[in-house]
Amino acid sequence: MSQKLLLSAKEVNIILHRLACQLIENHTHFKDTVLIGVQPRGIYLADRIKEILEKEYQLADIKLGYLDITFYRDDFRRGEKTLEANKTDINFVVEDKRVVFIDDVLYTGRSIRSALTAIQSFGRPQEVELLTLIDRRFSRHLPIQPNYRGRQVDAINQEKVKVHWVANGGEDAVYLVPN
Repeated sequence: MSQKLLLSAKEVNIILHRLACQLIENHTHFKDTVLIGVQPRGIYLADRIKEILEKEYQLADIKLGYLDITFYRDDFRRGEKTLEANKTDINFVVEDKRVVFIDDVLYTGRSIRSALTAIQSFGRPQEVELLTLIDRRFSRHLPIQPNYRGRQVDAINQEKVKVHWVANGGEDAVYLVPN
C-alpha cells in the first residue's frame, strides 16, 4: 500500500486561513495571547499561522515562541532510540497569558501533556488552548482534545500521518502512510 494524499496544498491553505480566523474570533487583538509552537514539527504550522495573522489580517505584535518538550516526555530514555533535544525559544512571560499550543498532529496526547508540564517553567498561564492541523481522534491515550482542528483523520494504528511543509524543503501536503 502506498501513501495516500489526505490534504493538497490548496486544502492546507484553506484550513490554515480558517484556523487563523477562528483564533481571531476568540482572541481578537492578541494582547494577552501568545502562540507556542511545539517542537519539532509544530513550529512550521505556528510560523504559518502567525504569518497569516500578520499579513492577511494585519494583526501586529503576535508573540510566538517554540517549546522543546524532549525532557518532559514520558518515554524519554525508555527506548533504544536516543531522543534529540530541540531549542526552546520563548522570549516573553506566559504568566496570566492565554497560551495557544500549536502542533501538526494530535495523536496520543502525550506530547501535549509534556508541553503542559514544560510551559510551567515560563509562568502560570491564565488559559491553555490547543490548535492542531490533524486530529487522529481515535488514537488518544490521554483525555486531551484540540480547541481548533484542521481536519479529523481516522487512521488505523499501523498508519502514520505525515505533514509536509514548503518551509521544510517539501510541499504543503498531508499524507497517510503505511507503517
